[in-house]
Amino acid sequence: MKCEMCKKKDATVHLTEVINEKVSKLHLCEDCAKEKSEEMHAHFGLTDLLAGLMEFDAAIQEGATGEDVGVKCPSCGMTYFDFQKSGRLGCGNCYEIFSKELGELLVKIHGSNKHVGKMPFKGKEVVREQEKLQDLKNNLKALVQAEEFEKAALLRDTIKEIEDKLEGKTSSDDQNVTG
Repeated sequence: MKCEMCKKKDATVHLTEVINEKVSKLHLCEDCAKEKSEEMHAHFGLTDLLAGLMEFDAAIQEGATGEDVGVKCPSCGMTYFDFQKSGRLGCGNCYEIFSKELGELLVKIHGSNKHVGKMPFKGKEVVREQEKLQDLKNNLKALVQAEEFEKAALLRDTIKEIEDKLEGKTSSDDQNVTG
């Protein structure tokens, strides 16, 4: 397939754009793709994308600075407003400090804040079990708070069985990879 821009070289880069549920595809050679990338970056950078997707607090929209708004990361001093401006977090602790906002942003960008892509068959099974385990642990907490200790004890035993099963799977999978 030839490049759709220069019509000379073979297309090695394939771009897909979705706007208002309309899909358009563009097949480019490496040189034209670089040119298109520079053109797009000049008009629309990652920071612009993030800023466009993030909802600014009312105080920010009224002209407040990052110093006036929100929580600061205790490790690096970055505010969420700073992240909105730069598109980069200051340190690893920022992920935890801004987890709510980042979760909302991921949902807007990807449609989910959990991985929903492809994974190896064995991986799917383990992830499902881990999700089930987390749900059971949440139910256990609720039962303990409601002082339903008999039900909680049964659920605790079920959780222990699943944890033992998962531990056996992951350690045997590790042995298969290394051995």
